[in-house]
Amino acid sequence: MKINEKNLSLFATTPPSDLDGYLNKRGEVNKSWQRRFFVLKGNLLFYFEKKGDKEPIGVIVLEGCTIELAEDGENYCFQIVFHGINNRTYHLCAESQEVMEKWMKALTCAGYEYMKLMVAELQRQLGELDEKNVESEAQASSITPKPPPRRQNPFNRVAPPVPSPTAQTKATHNSPECSSKAEVQAGCPSQQNAVQSTDNDGFFKSIHEELGKSFMQERRKPEEVITTKPTKKESPTLIDL
Repeated sequence: MKINEKNLSLFATTPPSDLDGYLNKRGEVNKSWQRRFFVLKGNLLFYFEKKGDKEPIGVIVLEGCTIELAEDGENYCFQIVFHGINNRTYHLCAESQEVMEKWMKALTCAGYEYMKLMVAELQRQLGELDEKNVESEAQASSITPKPPPRRQNPFNRVAPPVPSPTAQTKATHNSPECSSKAEVQAGCPSQQNAVQSTDNDGFFKSIHEELGKSFMQERRKPEEVITTKPTKKESPTLIDL
């Protein structure tokens, strides 16, 4: 693959980057450790002699490799291992456990194969969510919604039926307390009131008749007086001359 070194250098030095910082790198021929400034952009790992250089010393394409802890047991060291015949292994070392874990995680997630697996996993989870949504919608459509309970107005109360006067009279006559005339006179309140009202009506009727007779008598007296007066007019007495 032909690479334009000028464009690659411009891409390496143009921010932003996924991760950058100093790591110690062991050479392939010279096994001594050298301090280099690394810049991770996508699946490309650039390394410079020092921070701020215009051109990188080298670049590592993070495809077809694994990120593993170093086998020699040195502190905070890990390796980028390319599998196959005559493939190189890059030995790197960080300054602390935290920095080492951060670089190992970033380099593991940078490869295309990892991104492909992540996309497949996300698509699978999305499909499961879609199936659950379809099932929940089907269950919701099958269930008939029940209307909320109707609240009654406390002011709309039915008034008790008013008994008619006929019914009250029948109930009074049929009551066991007032079954006989003697009991009515003895102490039944409703019958006593009825007897009293009947006596009062007779008393007022007799007074009305007496007043009417006296009024008629007084009215006839002027007529009798008029009939007793003489019909002829007496002539005046004349004086004889």
